[in-house]
Amino acid sequence: MTGPLTPADADLDRGARVGSRPWVHLLLFVLTFLTMTWAGSSFFLNYITAVGTRRVVIAPATALLGGLWFSVPALLILGAHEFGHYFACRYYRIPASLPYFVPAPAFSIVGTLGAVIRMALPRTRKALFDVGIAGPIAGFVVLLPLAVYGVSHSYVVRLPRALPLRGGLELGDPLLLTLLQKAFFGTLPDHALFVMHPTGFGVWFGLLATALNLFPAGQLDGGHIVHAIIGRASRYVTIASILVLLTLAVFVSSSWAVWSVLLVLMTYAFGLDHPAVGEEHLPIGKARLALGVFAIVMFALSFTPVPISPVDFIGRR
Repeated sequence: MTGPLTPADADLDRGARVGSRPWVHLLLFVLTFLTMTWAGSSFFLNYITAVGTRRVVIAPATALLGGLWFSVPALLILGAHEFGHYFACRYYRIPASLPYFVPAPAFSIVGTLGAVIRMALPRTRKALFDVGIAGPIAGFVVLLPLAVYGVSHSYVVRLPRALPLRGGLELGDPLLLTLLQKAFFGTLPDHALFVMHPTGFGVWFGLLATALNLFPAGQLDGGHIVHAIIGRASRYVTIASILVLLTLAVFVSSSWAVWSVLLVLMTYAFGLDHPAVGEEHLPIGKARLALGVFAIVMFALSFTPVPISPVDFIGRR
């Protein structure tokens, strides 16, 4: 994810890094790695115990090491996304920071709130488009083989009946994971439980991050892409996106509420209009328009209408 776009400082060389202190980036990355590995240990325990339906005795250190099956793939996807933005900025000599990873040990089931880079405003529509789409494409390329691995190493167990699960959460499958599950396992029978490999949950997180960033609103990646294509009319797409998110939060899943509030606050702070870039009268070309269509495909494969929901039973009732 890119941070709010700001004009480059007059005395800052094009291509320089913005406010980057290597030790800060490294410290945040290490903390995020630790919190995500801790979160991943829960996914690993769910995997080896079939979500608590099997009794398995395991040492805490082994469970923590098992969390690497989640944290490493998830960080590879997240890192690829952010460095996609970063290297696109370097190509266009746009001042940009290294990625800031954000640890979240207490209130995030995945141990992080994602990552962000700071960057100056691109000077052309083509540069804005390329910087905006480079992150999602880089992350998506990395997650595709990891998705195949995660789903293919998952398994299905048959339960005699639906079992109660107090305080549990169900993570909605994005379209890509749903298609892969059907390809490897077909239609699940009654009282069947699909047990996802921790790497699959790392991909789930990567897909969720991709979908959130590709929402065509404000200064999200999707907002950059839309503004590069249609210019100032992107403000109306931002309004429509906010209304869609609020509708999802109210009528479909309350798990969209936080993202809706953040997007509203972002819009309030920075305005509906995307910062103007140079050469807005010049077309961006058919190749970039084709990549814009691919961005829609990535969004469709990454999106799930109900990302997180409480679950009372496992196995079909």
